[in-house]
Amino acid sequence: MGQSSGIGVLDKAVQVLHATMGTPIGLADLCTVTGLPRATAHRLAVGLEVHGLLARDEHGRWRPGPMLAVMAAGAPDPLLAASADVLPRLRDRTGESVQIYRIDGSNRICIAVSEPAAGLRDTVPLGARLPMTAGSAAKVLAAWGDATVQRPVLADGLITERMLAEVRRRGWAQSVAEREPGVASVSAPIKDKDGAVIAAVSVSGPIDRIGRRPGVRWAGDLLQASEALTARL
Repeated sequence: MGQSSGIGVLDKAVQVLHATMGTPIGLADLCTVTGLPRATAHRLAVGLEVHGLLARDEHGRWRPGPMLAVMAAGAPDPLLAASADVLPRLRDRTGESVQIYRIDGSNRICIAVSEPAAGLRDTVPLGARLPMTAGSAAKVLAAWGDATVQRPVLADGLITERMLAEVRRRGWAQSVAEREPGVASVSAPIKDKDGAVIAAVSVSGPIDRIGRRPGVRWAGDLLQASEALTARL
């Protein structure tokens, strides 16, 4: 296991982190590598995932999470710093769950979340890796993405070139029951100082509550939030 700090739970959590370095790892292999009981390994991995230190790939295997890169950089991520101020205000204005996504390989990864204190939520865990082939955030990231981003998205068939052109024209995207049945969302781009789209900010919630045209309801507030995030960068 390496050096021991004398703090059992901390040492075990570090074991779990070390086990994920390299290739993604499932629970059974995680138990084998660390020697931890299944319940303990699962509890620690899920806890690390909540804090963004681990994330899961499309097969549910754990891998290093986005917060490790932020911490390793030795300086705060400007987008995460901006989101700490902007996301809670967007959440309070809409009363719904809000998220920020970045492209991560062939997926998008949730790097920031803010959930309402009560009511039915659309909970997306921090560090969750979601497909680029469905959902409003995927459309936004693909609409301003290069050919390597767009090619696999368009090949899947659910998102078309015409849809992406429409997203670029109006400046936001919406989805209804695309990623998950019963859930709708609307997203807008976040740009850096040079005008390049680097992330997407989203509002999501149950269709029964936010309707089948979430863009009509929340696009204005969302665009204000995206502009505020862009300004802080």
